[in-house]
Amino acid sequence: MALQAGIVGLPNVGKSTLFNAVSNSAKAQASNYRFCTIEPNVGLVDVPDERINKLAELVIPNRTVPTQIEIVDIAGLVKGASKGEGLGNKFLGNIREVDAIVHVIRCFEDENILRDEGAINPVSDKEIIDTELQLKDLESLEKKISRAEKLAKNDPKIKAELDVLLKCKQHLEQGKNIRELSLDKTELPAIADLFLLTAKPVLYVANVDEASMHTGNKYSEQLKEAVKNENAQVIIMNNNIEAQIAEMDNAEDQHMFMEEYGMKEPALNRLIRSAYRLLNLYTYFTAGVQEVRAWTIHEGWKAPQAAGVIHTDFEKGFIKAEVISYDDFVKYGSEAACREVGKLRIEGKEYIVKDGDIMHFRFNV
Repeated sequence: MALQAGIVGLPNVGKSTLFNAVSNSAKAQASNYRFCTIEPNVGLVDVPDERINKLAELVIPNRTVPTQIEIVDIAGLVKGASKGEGLGNKFLGNIREVDAIVHVIRCFEDENILRDEGAINPVSDKEIIDTELQLKDLESLEKKISRAEKLAKNDPKIKAELDVLLKCKQHLEQGKNIRELSLDKTELPAIADLFLLTAKPVLYVANVDEASMHTGNKYSEQLKEAVKNENAQVIIMNNNIEAQIAEMDNAEDQHMFMEEYGMKEPALNRLIRSAYRLLNLYTYFTAGVQEVRAWTIHEGWKAPQAAGVIHTDFEKGFIKAEVISYDDFVKYGSEAACREVGKLRIEGKEYIVKDGDIMHFRFNV
């Protein structure tokens, strides 16, 4: 199952335009790669990575399979969603299931697109959604605190858990998100079963006007200032331009269009890569004549865990891993050449996989 990033935003901010661009981008790749629409609002899209293209050039495999991420177009949100207003419960239920949030913020003026709250204000837009998520998280925390308080007097472990819960509650009551709290590894288990909405990593998309797509504008700067303490990234893009690029079937047409706008690649590529990095994900590759394939793992995973992504038997019966660094593979041009010059390493169970490793696993069935 691919990891999920959910697109959220208020009405008329460009959320659906962005999702349509993602969906069209995925469909454009369907002739070469698999594309799946799991529901009308979920698209499985390739993570752009030049390394897999380079490996395919060298190996000339029968097929190339990139790693992928699910992009979910989450139902719109209105004030009061935490109390069930509008599609609030659906919104909050869907967002609880995703691994990361892509929050689209309107950073453009257009008299034809009205904003219910008045003048354009990206910080206020962000705070509306933040508040709804914080209120829902408070509700979850208060239920667990109520249970923990009854048991904490006689159980030191639950007392320690209660302290963490109260710490989170106080933080939310100050209008702050849990991801800003920087809980340590010993504290995280206390809230793990709550799947708190404001603990999820966030990538902000500043949807700007065409003139500001390379430089940003006063609105995107306001947004950057507002999120500077969240350890979050802000991507500046024009969602309409991205949708137009994604609709083009011809790569040459895309290239000419992007040249006209001074673009080296679609901003959508940056968005997908950033969402991937936001989740602390790494890619390793398997490279053979049958296929060159990218595999997704978490940063810090050891070789047996990485092998388990291919098949659980690979992890259970793991013996050794043959490893070539991406740079060495490209420099020498093949696995055989790397083996000849001593650039193919044999690693054991404690080896921590690096981003870009080309791997082959030895295992017992």
